[in-house]
Amino acid sequence: MPQGIIFDFDGLIVDTELPEYQSWQEIYQSYGCSLPISEWVALIGAGYVSGQFDPYAFLEKQLGQPVDREAIREKRRQRSAELQSSQPILPGVEACISDAKRLGVRLGIASSSPHHWVDGHLARLRLGHHFECIKCADDVAKTKPDPELYLSALDALQLAPAQAIALEDSPNGILAAKRAGIFCVAVPNPMTSQLSFDQADLVLSSLAELSVEELLAKALVSP
Repeated sequence: MPQGIIFDFDGLIVDTELPEYQSWQEIYQSYGCSLPISEWVALIGAGYVSGQFDPYAFLEKQLGQPVDREAIREKRRQRSAELQSSQPILPGVEACISDAKRLGVRLGIASSSPHHWVDGHLARLRLGHHFECIKCADDVAKTKPDPELYLSALDALQLAPAQAIALEDSPNGILAAKRAGIFCVAVPNPMTSQLSFDQADLVLSSLAELSVEELLAKALVSP
């Protein structure tokens, strides 16, 4: 029976992804440009450090000239924080945490975002104390889709890959979990629902769809 659950953070515990995208959309619109979601999705689950997509460079390419990146960074950061300040915990998350703790299942987080971001939101949501380990971009050399975050979380929880379940909302995260050898449950959100989740072992509409007991049972019978 799996003994641990490792959560992604952005888009899985709280929807920080839609406000991030909206704040960038507003920046682009102020310049008379557009930011297609088809370009933005490369960042979801991977973080800015991945190098997969640079929103500043993409804006400069459309404009044909450099922009004041620092001014944009501060304006967008403030707008994103404003949009995110009221974002609630996503459906099923609290019940999943409560059930897991009741069953003695160990809990961790593996996020491509930095600690100040993840820890700050967890403090706002009063969830941080539930997790035995929180592994973020600051803790590893490579973020998702590299498996290092998940391998680091497994090590901290003292679990083998077969003893854990990963909860993810993006293809980058799913790939990272599968590369680490972990049974992966995908829970798409409005930003990622159009993407492919073929590599996930199980896809749910929300974490409220199944109990932790049912999740553990499905992982146990997985080949």
